[in-house]
Amino acid sequence: MYLSFYQLKEEPFRLTPDPRFIHFAEPHRKAFLMLVEGVVRRGGFSVLSGAVGTGKTTLLHTLFLVLGRKFVGDRKISSAFIVNPMLSREEFLEYVLQELEINCSHTTKPRRLLALHQSLLETQRRGATTVLVIDEAHLLSPEVLEEIRLLNNVESYGEKLLQVILCGQPELEQTLAAPRLSAFNQRIAVRTKLRELSVSETRAYIAERLHVAGLRDASPFPPALVEQIHFCSEGVPRLINLICDSCLSLGFKTERKILGSDEIGRAHV
Repeated sequence: MYLSFYQLKEEPFRLTPDPRFIHFAEPHRKAFLMLVEGVVRRGGFSVLSGAVGTGKTTLLHTLFLVLGRKFVGDRKISSAFIVNPMLSREEFLEYVLQELEINCSHTTKPRRLLALHQSLLETQRRGATTVLVIDEAHLLSPEVLEEIRLLNNVESYGEKLLQVILCGQPELEQTLAAPRLSAFNQRIAVRTKLRELSVSETRAYIAERLHVAGLRDASPFPPALVEQIHFCSEGVPRLINLICDSCLSLGFKTERKILGSDEIGRAHV
């Protein structure tokens, strides 16, 4: 609606986890590098935590994009992305097999585990790796977490055949710290967290998304307004997106190229 008015090619503040719009602020850059290293070095378990709206899912999609460029041809990465982890142990194993496109006509657990093991070994022989990413991992039950630990026990000469990334809200760390999950907790090779953005990071975040969306003229968000946006959003990227999108819509309706406090006051978040 406001694209032509602000000379944009696409909406800069959509809530979809588009890797093109990722902004590598300090916590995101650090987390991304740690996750890449964990997968490439086949460390086994990696845990990414962060509050709601801090950009965890976008970071994961960016990770897959980068890994897809590293593992190409016959070495193509094998991956599974689970976004609804509220499953039983049996359902979880079935979901993993389907996501990894492993054909197994048998319904017994031993035969399914054997099919998974054979697939993991074949992927390793190709020089690639298998990555299992579980989003919203704070919703996993202790029973399914134990199942994941057992799946991750598959090794070849001390190298983990399955790389598992658990991504969730801060409660995930509390869950993993439970005494009954001590065996799991001890096997985590990478732990990293995302935090809210600072004022300067918020300024860079807004500017970069506008640039990716096609803006080449002056930003419609002056410095004073950016500070207000940071205050209202508390530096949470998702809230920044909602506020900025609402401000652009209101600015278009009132034909204001440079936005101000009025738009912030009327923004619906």
